[in-house]
Amino acid sequence: MELTYFGHSCVLLKGNKTVLVDPFAPEGELPENPDIVAVTHGHADHMGAAVALKRPTVAINEVAKYLKSKGVPAEGMNHGGTIMVEGVTFHMVQAVHSSWIEEAGIGFNGGGAAGFVIGMEGTRIYHAGDTALFSDMKLVGELCHPDIALLPIGGRFTMGPNEAMIAARYIGAPLVIPIHYNTWPVIRQDPEQFKTALERTTDIRVIILAPGEKTTV
Repeated sequence: MELTYFGHSCVLLKGNKTVLVDPFAPEGELPENPDIVAVTHGHADHMGAAVALKRPTVAINEVAKYLKSKGVPAEGMNHGGTIMVEGVTFHMVQAVHSSWIEEAGIGFNGGGAAGFVIGMEGTRIYHAGDTALFSDMKLVGELCHPDIALLPIGGRFTMGPNEAMIAARYIGAPLVIPIHYNTWPVIRQDPEQFKTALERTTDIRVIILAPGEKTTV
Protein backbone atom coordinates (compact mmCIF):
# COMPACT_ATOMS: atom_id res chain seq x y z
CA MET A 1 0.00 0.00 0.00
CA GLU A 2 1.18 3.52 -0.78
CA LEU A 3 0.65 6.39 1.67
CA THR A 4 0.92 10.01 0.48
CA TYR A 5 0.95 12.93 2.93
CA PHE A 6 -0.62 16.16 1.66
CA GLY A 7 0.16 18.20 4.76
CA HIS A 8 -1.74 18.98 7.96
CA SER A 9 -3.83 15.82 8.60
CA CYS A 10 -4.55 14.85 5.00
CA VAL A 11 -3.32 11.49 3.73
CA LEU A 12 -4.13 9.31 0.74
CA LEU A 13 -4.01 5.54 1.14
CA LYS A 14 -3.63 3.76 -2.19
CA GLY A 15 -4.14 0.03 -2.45
CA ASN A 16 -6.92 -1.80 -4.25
CA LYS A 17 -8.92 1.37 -3.43
CA THR A 18 -7.88 4.95 -2.77
CA VAL A 19 -8.93 6.43 0.58
CA LEU A 20 -8.47 10.15 1.25
CA VAL A 21 -8.58 11.10 4.93
CA ASP A 22 -9.36 14.69 6.03
CA PRO A 23 -9.28 16.30 2.56
CA PHE A 24 -7.67 19.64 3.42
CA ALA A 25 -4.37 20.29 1.64
CA PRO A 26 -2.78 23.61 2.59
CA GLU A 27 -0.05 23.00 0.01
CA GLY A 28 -0.81 21.58 -3.42
CA GLU A 29 -3.86 19.96 -4.94
CA LEU A 30 -5.90 17.03 -3.73
CA PRO A 31 -6.53 13.97 -5.90
CA GLU A 32 -9.76 14.57 -7.79
CA ASN A 33 -11.48 11.20 -7.59
CA PRO A 34 -10.60 9.13 -4.53
CA ASP A 35 -12.76 6.06 -4.17
CA ILE A 36 -13.61 6.91 -0.54
CA VAL A 37 -13.21 9.95 1.71
CA ALA A 38 -13.03 9.76 5.50
CA VAL A 39 -13.59 12.82 7.72
CA THR A 40 -12.49 12.72 11.37
CA HIS A 41 -14.52 15.75 12.52
CA GLY A 42 -16.34 18.87 11.37
CA HIS A 43 -13.62 21.54 11.53
CA ALA A 44 -12.86 23.20 8.21
CA ASP A 45 -9.22 22.11 8.24
CA HIS A 46 -10.36 18.47 8.25
CA MET A 47 -13.68 18.36 6.40
CA GLY A 48 -11.97 20.49 3.77
CA ALA A 49 -13.05 19.62 0.24
CA ALA A 50 -15.44 16.80 1.21
CA VAL A 51 -18.47 18.65 -0.17
CA ALA A 52 -16.75 19.57 -3.43
CA LEU A 53 -15.42 16.03 -3.98
CA LYS A 54 -18.83 14.41 -3.49
CA ARG A 55 -17.29 10.95 -3.14
CA PRO A 56 -18.56 8.19 -0.82
CA THR A 57 -17.62 9.61 2.58
CA VAL A 58 -17.35 8.04 6.03
CA ALA A 59 -17.91 10.30 9.04
CA ILE A 60 -19.54 10.43 12.45
CA ASN A 61 -23.32 10.56 12.20
CA GLU A 62 -23.78 14.32 12.65
CA VAL A 63 -21.11 15.23 10.08
CA ALA A 64 -22.49 12.61 7.68
CA LYS A 65 -25.98 14.14 7.93
CA TYR A 66 -24.57 17.58 7.15
CA LEU A 67 -22.66 16.20 4.15
CA LYS A 68 -25.75 14.40 2.89
CA SER A 69 -27.62 17.71 2.98
CA LYS A 70 -24.97 19.00 0.56
CA GLY A 71 -25.39 16.10 -1.85
CA VAL A 72 -22.51 13.95 -0.60
CA PRO A 73 -23.13 10.17 -0.48
CA ALA A 74 -22.06 9.92 3.16
CA GLU A 75 -22.05 6.90 5.46
CA GLY A 76 -22.71 7.80 9.10
CA MET A 77 -21.32 5.81 12.01
CA ASN A 78 -20.21 6.36 15.60
CA HIS A 79 -17.50 5.54 18.10
CA GLY A 80 -16.94 1.82 18.41
CA GLY A 81 -18.67 1.02 15.13
CA THR A 82 -17.19 -0.70 12.08
CA ILE A 83 -18.40 -0.49 8.50
CA MET A 84 -17.09 -1.73 5.18
CA VAL A 85 -17.13 0.50 2.11
CA GLU A 86 -16.03 -0.99 -1.21
CA GLY A 87 -14.01 -3.66 0.60
CA VAL A 88 -12.25 -1.21 2.96
CA THR A 89 -13.03 -1.42 6.69
CA PHE A 90 -13.42 1.65 8.88
CA HIS A 91 -13.46 1.22 12.64
CA MET A 92 -14.28 4.50 14.40
CA VAL A 93 -12.55 5.26 17.68
CA GLN A 94 -12.78 8.16 20.09
CA ALA A 95 -10.76 11.36 19.77
CA VAL A 96 -10.64 13.95 22.54
CA HIS A 97 -11.37 17.16 20.66
CA SER A 98 -14.24 19.43 19.61
CA SER A 99 -16.21 19.22 16.35
CA TRP A 100 -17.96 22.36 15.14
CA ILE A 101 -19.15 22.52 11.53
CA GLU A 102 -18.01 26.01 10.64
CA GLU A 103 -19.30 25.91 7.05
CA ALA A 104 -22.89 25.69 8.28
CA GLY A 105 -23.53 29.43 8.59
CA ILE A 106 -23.01 30.23 12.25
CA GLY A 107 -22.18 26.56 12.57
CA PHE A 108 -23.58 23.73 14.60
CA ASN A 109 -22.26 20.88 16.68
CA GLY A 110 -20.74 18.14 14.57
CA GLY A 111 -21.00 15.40 17.17
CA GLY A 112 -17.86 13.88 18.66
CA ALA A 113 -14.45 14.03 17.06
CA ALA A 114 -13.10 10.67 15.96
CA GLY A 115 -10.19 8.66 14.71
CA PHE A 116 -10.27 5.74 12.29
CA VAL A 117 -8.54 2.40 12.08
CA ILE A 118 -8.68 1.71 8.35
CA GLY A 119 -8.11 -1.81 7.06
CA MET A 120 -7.09 -2.50 3.48
CA GLU A 121 -5.07 -5.30 1.90
CA GLY A 122 -4.20 -6.75 5.32
CA THR A 123 -2.76 -3.48 6.68
CA ARG A 124 -4.34 -1.48 9.49
CA ILE A 125 -3.72 2.27 9.63
CA TYR A 126 -4.76 4.28 12.69
CA HIS A 127 -5.46 7.93 11.85
CA ALA A 128 -5.93 9.55 15.25
CA GLY A 129 -7.56 12.73 13.92
CA ASP A 130 -7.27 15.76 16.17
CA THR A 131 -6.93 14.53 19.72
CA ALA A 132 -5.43 14.98 23.13
CA LEU A 133 -3.62 12.09 24.74
CA PHE A 134 -6.06 9.75 26.49
CA SER A 135 -5.46 6.46 28.25
CA ASP A 136 -7.96 4.49 26.14
CA MET A 137 -5.49 4.71 23.27
CA LYS A 138 -4.22 1.52 24.90
CA LEU A 139 -7.48 -0.12 23.82
CA VAL A 140 -6.91 0.95 20.22
CA GLY A 141 -3.68 -1.01 20.36
CA GLU A 142 -5.13 -4.00 22.19
CA LEU A 143 -8.28 -4.31 20.07
CA CYS A 144 -7.17 -3.12 16.63
CA HIS A 145 -3.43 -3.87 16.49
CA PRO A 146 -2.63 -1.11 13.99
CA ASP A 147 0.46 -1.48 11.82
CA ILE A 148 0.84 2.29 11.37
CA ALA A 149 -0.21 5.20 13.60
CA LEU A 150 -0.69 8.70 12.22
CA LEU A 151 -0.43 10.96 15.28
CA PRO A 152 -0.83 14.74 15.65
CA ILE A 153 2.14 16.46 17.28
CA GLY A 154 1.35 20.16 16.79
CA GLY A 155 0.24 21.08 20.29
CA ARG A 156 -2.24 23.85 21.15
CA PHE A 157 -5.21 22.21 19.37
CA THR A 158 -3.99 18.61 19.81
CA MET A 159 -1.40 16.74 21.80
CA GLY A 160 2.19 17.84 21.32
CA PRO A 161 5.33 15.74 20.78
CA ASN A 162 5.74 14.65 24.41
CA GLU A 163 2.16 13.40 24.64
CA ALA A 164 2.41 11.80 21.20
CA MET A 165 5.40 9.78 22.42
CA ILE A 166 3.23 8.36 25.20
CA ALA A 167 0.41 7.76 22.70
CA ALA A 168 2.78 5.84 20.44
CA ARG A 169 3.73 3.57 23.34
CA TYR A 170 0.07 3.04 24.27
CA ILE A 171 -0.87 2.12 20.70
CA GLY A 172 2.14 -0.07 19.98
CA ALA A 173 2.17 0.31 16.20
CA PRO A 174 5.67 -0.43 14.85
CA LEU A 175 5.55 2.63 12.58
CA VAL A 176 4.48 6.19 13.44
CA ILE A 177 4.02 9.11 11.03
CA PRO A 178 3.56 12.56 12.63
CA ILE A 179 0.76 14.79 11.30
CA HIS A 180 -1.00 18.09 12.15
CA TYR A 181 2.06 20.29 12.66
CA ASN A 182 3.76 23.28 10.97
CA THR A 183 0.65 24.27 9.01
CA TRP A 184 0.60 27.58 10.93
CA PRO A 185 3.07 29.18 13.37
CA VAL A 186 0.93 28.28 16.40
CA ILE A 187 1.50 24.56 15.76
CA ARG A 188 5.18 24.82 14.83
CA GLN A 189 7.15 21.74 15.89
CA ASP A 190 10.38 19.99 14.95
CA PRO A 191 9.42 16.46 13.86
CA GLU A 192 13.08 15.39 13.83
CA GLN A 193 13.25 15.87 17.59
CA PHE A 194 10.12 13.74 17.98
CA LYS A 195 11.61 11.04 15.74
CA THR A 196 14.94 11.00 17.57
CA ALA A 197 13.37 10.84 21.02
CA LEU A 198 10.88 8.09 20.16
CA GLU A 199 13.38 5.93 18.28
CA ARG A 200 15.97 6.25 21.05
CA THR A 201 13.57 5.09 23.74
CA THR A 202 11.45 2.48 21.91
CA ASP A 203 11.61 0.04 19.00
CA ILE A 204 9.07 2.18 17.13
CA ARG A 205 10.19 3.57 13.77
CA VAL A 206 9.19 7.10 12.72
CA ILE A 207 8.85 8.31 9.13
CA ILE A 208 8.65 12.06 8.53
CA LEU A 209 6.93 13.04 5.28
CA ALA A 210 6.94 16.51 3.76
CA PRO A 211 3.72 17.58 2.00
CA GLY A 212 3.52 15.68 -1.28
CA GLU A 213 5.88 12.90 -0.19
CA LYS A 214 4.85 9.26 -0.14
CA THR A 215 6.02 6.00 1.34
CA THR A 216 5.19 2.34 0.84
CA VAL A 217 3.72 0.68 3.92
